[in-house]
Amino acid sequence: MIDYEFLYGFSRDVLRVDESISWIGITNKFGVLLNVEQREGEAPFLTEEEQEEYVSNSITRDKKIRFELEMGKQIYAFGRYKKLSRATIPIINDGYYMLLIFDSKATNFDEVIMKKVVPLTEKERHRFIVVDDAEHG
Repeated sequence: MIDYEFLYGFSRDVLRVDESISWIGITNKFGVLLNVEQREGEAPFLTEEEQEEYVSNSITRDKKIRFELEMGKQIYAFGRYKKLSRATIPIINDGYYMLLIFDSKATNFDEVIMKKVVPLTEKERHRFIVVDDAEHG
């Protein structure tokens, strides 16, 4: 099973890599939020129930877009909205996902993700253990 103390520390580390990141959620392949952290002093953008629905929808949408043979492995998916920008980053294919919310004014999201978040994730990837479906059965 996943080490929740590790998830807390990892999430806090991701928040610290760049001030444009205001929220992080770590989810399993079922879209269940395992940990959520947000920048201090910021109001939640959604209620807990809305966050669960948002994350579940994001993971479902991500799983439907699978053309790795043609396009290569997905590094992240990005969406820009009027009030925020969000990224979905697979940590382990079909195992864990990271969702990030960026400040709506952020423009350097690709640099932040590719040069700061992805290297940190790669370094800690071994700490994310894929749980077999039979264990959830």
